[in-house]
Amino acid sequence: MPKSDFSHVTTWIFDLDNTLYPPAMRLFDQIEIRMTAYVMQALGVDRARADYLRRHYWHRYGTTLAGLIREHDVDPAPYLEEVHEIDFTPLTPDPVLAERIRALPGRKIIYTNGTAPYAEKVSAARGLGGLFDAIYGVEHAGFASKPERAAFETVFAADGLSPTASAMFEDDLRNLQVPHDMGLRTVHVAQTADPHPHVQHHTDDLAEFLGTVL
Repeated sequence: MPKSDFSHVTTWIFDLDNTLYPPAMRLFDQIEIRMTAYVMQALGVDRARADYLRRHYWHRYGTTLAGLIREHDVDPAPYLEEVHEIDFTPLTPDPVLAERIRALPGRKIIYTNGTAPYAEKVSAARGLGGLFDAIYGVEHAGFASKPERAAFETVFAADGLSPTASAMFEDDLRNLQVPHDMGLRTVHVAQTADPHPHVQHHTDDLAEFLGTVL
């Protein structure tokens, strides 16, 4: 992959979960368990129904939270605090990834459907603390979630970035459609390639891929 594909990029946008750490670390499994428990308590349903709703809302709206807000008017703040109270010890530092993110020219930011405080804990556990110029969570988008266009527009406007001079790294294919449409260069970070018109690059090793960019 030629470096020229990214020669225009001045802002590097990274998703967090399963992007800045590999899925094999299974951090999000803990969050899913806490999500199901929260849905049980908030909606007064049993575990099977709560687990179904968690997955259903994720498929329909992009996040479980988006479904809970739209269909049940759930307050997002306590939900987000509760589901992110997890054990970060499965995460290990990645010095190579840290070195390559540090070497990228221009601004580096995180944009996650989680919260900024959670993203700070994850990045610190991965040895990536202090490498990012800004960290944006779902709270910065008014609790609108990727893949909603309004969520991207709100965060990008707040950052002041130029979409056509930016690149987006993301594990969820759905969250690359809008960035592609807005003119960003898109990179799907996943174990298997799943060709889509809105995916320009694929990698199963983010650190290795950034090495080719540099």
